[in-house]
This record gives sequence, structure tokens and C-alpha cells, in this order.
Amino acid sequence: MLTGAALEEKSLTDVQRGNGIGSGSVAGDRSWDRVRSRLRAELGEDVFTSWFARVDYQATSAGVVRLSVPTVFLKGWIKSHYGERILQLWREEDAGVLRVDVVQRSALRVVNGDEATIAPPPSAREEDDRGQAPQPAAADRFAGSPLDGRLSFASFCEGRSNDVAYRAARAVALSPEGSSPAYNPLYIHASVGLGKSHLLQAIANGARSTDARRRTLYLTVERFTTQFVASLKDRNTIDFKERLRAIDILLIDDMQFLTGKSVQQEFCHMLNALLDSAKQVVVAADRPPAELDIDERVRSRLKGGVAVGIAAPDFDLRRRILAARFEAARERNPALRIPDAVLDYVAQTVTTNGRDLDGALNRLICRAEFSDVPVTVPLAEIAIADLVNMREPKRIKIEDIQKVVSSHFNVSKHDLLSARRTRAIVRPRQIAMYLAKTMTPRSFPEIGKRFGGRDHTTVLHAVRKVEELASADETLAQEIELLKRLIQD
Repeated sequence: MLTGAALEEKSLTDVQRGNGIGSGSVAGDRSWDRVRSRLRAELGEDVFTSWFARVDYQATSAGVVRLSVPTVFLKGWIKSHYGERILQLWREEDAGVLRVDVVQRSALRVVNGDEATIAPPPSAREEDDRGQAPQPAAADRFAGSPLDGRLSFASFCEGRSNDVAYRAARAVALSPEGSSPAYNPLYIHASVGLGKSHLLQAIANGARSTDARRRTLYLTVERFTTQFVASLKDRNTIDFKERLRAIDILLIDDMQFLTGKSVQQEFCHMLNALLDSAKQVVVAADRPPAELDIDERVRSRLKGGVAVGIAAPDFDLRRRILAARFEAARERNPALRIPDAVLDYVAQTVTTNGRDLDGALNRLICRAEFSDVPVTVPLAEIAIADLVNMREPKRIKIEDIQKVVSSHFNVSKHDLLSARRTRAIVRPRQIAMYLAKTMTPRSFPEIGKRFGGRDHTTVLHAVRKVEELASADETLAQEIELLKRLIQD
């Protein structure tokens, strides 16, 4: 009796042997084309491109449609957000479809410049004179992980939280060929979604564009492990070692996943050989080298290099990331409209990492493109609620309100409390009084006392005035909502 996993593996094997509709079948490809077209129409070009540009149709067998994606993250996102809709659309094409599986691509990829193709090449799929299919060429077997040409230094947003890592990475990519590495190994550590993989791929893309003769290889630890195990099975470890040790710049991602005694030993030998030969090595992981659960010799080598961390982005960097992503979206859809107040709110509340910022912005872009309702701060609050850190309600003080309002309108606290009556001072003062009344339990006389000893009738007038203006001016209403959220933070 085969288990569920065994049955699934048998289905894939049958597909690869030609039993069922395999990759490239006319019926399956046409069905996928129609499903893609309907998804593009429903989601819009920007959202569709963000999530489905790298989804490939593989096969259909025994009522199971198999789609493949290059990363675990993309696999999880598509399954959780679009899995049911894809299945529904496919059943409309073929009522016999029972489920749609999304898998991470395991086929070897050949990276050549900016292009990547599924290995093995056509010649390797043809039978030889003895009627047997030859194994993939060694050059294919030892290829690096796929590179995304969009991950460059130009598309990386630099700020105080990542400037050291960014500049060190640029120095590696732009160093002249033959020069002695200044930071070796360069070790970049950061939590998920803070840009360490972006920097590694930017180094690879930058080094290749600067000097195509430099042998640059980007590898995830998973890829390295797969290649090493394959070389052991093929009894071809010498070729594997020689090819890796001939690299000029080796970039290793997700170092925290390096496991297995023999794999760690081989990695240590390779690392020693590259460093002793003055070849550049760059490693990325989600923790500092001292915290890695790996062989002590490997950890010691990594600790002997330059370790730089990337912290969570501050408000300024988060806002610039959103601005850059939004401008890119507007290049594809000039009619797209999301107010600055909404982007300010997202930058202020989504504080975890760049991926969450991208996710929040994608949701708002989707709302802006497919809904007749304008994107406002209250709408954004609902749309991205699960991405916002849940906190206990903050006890608001009048001093907090005065500080935020002064900063927002670029006036001093002294001016807010003064007797000055210029419009540039009066309006922020009225808004601050309104917020003090709506966000604190203080009475009108108490608020007036905290605003330079004013009479309670002055505070009452300010509250009514702001309510009247906000009801007639949507921009002002959104600005007040933003101020409330800034104060609550």
C-alpha cells in the first residue's frame, strides 16, 4: 500500500515517463494559458506580475495539476492566497481536475548571464546509441541558483539600518579583478525580509556587469547540499570540488540551513581553499556566526571575517521603500492613486520588514485598481490589519499630542502654546485641541490650561471648527486620522 507521499511521487514519476499529460502537453498548456488570462484580468497586471510571473505549468496526472515556483515563500503565498481560485478556474476548464499542487521547482537551472533555463538541455533528453537517456552535463549539474535581474544595488533602498552592509556589498561587487579582498569572508546577517538575499544577488549581478570575466556563483545552502549529495551519488566529488574552488566570488545564502556532518566538512574544505587563495566569499544568514549551529571549524572561519548586521528599517527608510515601490507601480498604471497620508500610515504601522511592506502596498494597489472606493487611512487600517503589530492601547497624554502635531506641521511647541494668531499656527493649534478632546478624558478647561491658559470656550470653538472642516474636506479628515495613529504609536 503506497502512502500519500509515495502516491504523489509515483504520479510525478509517471508524468516524467510520459504517462499522463506532461510538461509541454498541448491540452495542459492551453488550459494554463486560459487560467492565467483570467487571473490577469481579475487581479490586474501589477498584482498578477508580482505573484504569477514565475509560476510554470508542469504536468497533469490522475486529476492533479502541478504548478511549480522557484521559492518556498512564493509557494506558500500562492497556495494560501490563490489556491482555491486557481482550482476553481481549472475545474471550469477541466471538470476532472481534483486538486492543484504548487511545488518548488527542483529541476536544475543553468544560469548564463541574465538568462536561466530548465536543465537538462534538449540534447541531454535524447536517448544515446544504447537507448539510454544520458545524465545532465556536469556544467549543468554544478550551476548556481537562479538570479533575479531586478535585485540590484539600484533597486536596494539604503538607510541607517543597512548602510554598512550595503556599502560593504558594493565594495565587493566593484572591486577590480585580481585585487585582494578587503572583507573576507563578508558575513551579512539579518532577520527575514530585511534585504540580505537582495544584497547577495546584487553583488552577483553587479560583479558580472562590471567584469564578465569574473567567475561569480550564487548558491543557496539548499542548492549546495543538493549538488554535493548528487556528486557523491555520481562518484564525482573531485569535479564538484574543483569547479567550486575555481570561483572568483562565491555567494552563499541561508547559511543557517547548513546541516549534515559530511556536507559541513565539505563546505569547510571549500571555504578554506577559497579564502587561502584570496577568493572572495560572501555569506548571508538569519543570525550572527557565533549563533550558528554548525561545525566549530566553519563557525570559526566565518567569525574571522567581517560580520555586518541589518536592523529593522526605521520610519524614513520604510517610507522611501514604499515610495519606490509605488512609483514602480505607477509606471505600469499611471492612473493609480494612493494618498501620501495612506503611505505614511503604512510606513508608520508596518514596522517588521520589507516583505510585509510590499505585501501591505500590494493589497492597497489591488484595492485602488479594482474598487470604486477611494483608498483612505481607515480602509488601509482594515486591509493590512494582520500585518500591524498588535499592541496594548496606549494611554494618550496631551504632551504626546502637542509633540506629534508640532512635528507634523513643522511648528514649535512654544508656538502652539503662544498667543500668536497667524494661520500657520492657529490651524495646528485647533487640531491639537480637537485631538486632545477626542483622544483623552480631559475636560475643556483642563485642555485650555495645557494650551497656554486659554479659556474653555476657545477649546470648544476649536473642536467644533475642526469637526466642521473635516466633514467637508476629505484630505483634512485623512490627515487627522494619520495624526491619531502617529499619536497612538
